[in-house]
Amino acid sequence: MARKAKQNKAKQDVGEARITPKKAKNAVAVAKVLGPAVIPVVAPYAVRAAGAARELYDRYQARKLGVAVDRLAEYTGRGAGLHARIAGVVQGLGELRKSAKATDADRKFADEAQSTLEQLSATVRAAERMPAARRKAAHRAVTGELERLEDQLLHRLGV
Repeated sequence: MARKAKQNKAKQDVGEARITPKKAKNAVAVAKVLGPAVIPVVAPYAVRAAGAARELYDRYQARKLGVAVDRLAEYTGRGAGLHARIAGVVQGLGELRKSAKATDADRKFADEAQSTLEQLSATVRAAERMPAARRKAAHRAVTGELERLEDQLLHRLGV
């Protein structure tokens, strides 16, 4: 018995493959026998687990972008976060226009900001097809402009 253990140890030291043709053939034979019995039992659980994992990932993405899960499909690509921020600012501008405290200057700001946001949105869409360095530069520029607009919007909303 000790002699066989030494032979096995020597084979492992030499670097003999752990998967041999005989072992592979045996594994395939076992799979042919057990597969038809196990797959119908395991498949529904696997499908349910995959669906749950997808739902968790979608919730994570939506939370990261700051949007509802049902609107997640609207924001895709590398500029998804910027598109979501632009949509949030557009919504804020709508609230500013409807506010009872809004002055004419606030409404004028909302109109000007709306056209700026349309241009920023077009820039983000165009940047999707740019090389990485140019896309990142365009995204940084859009981010800076968005921060400026968000600050002004928050100031006008009194926050």
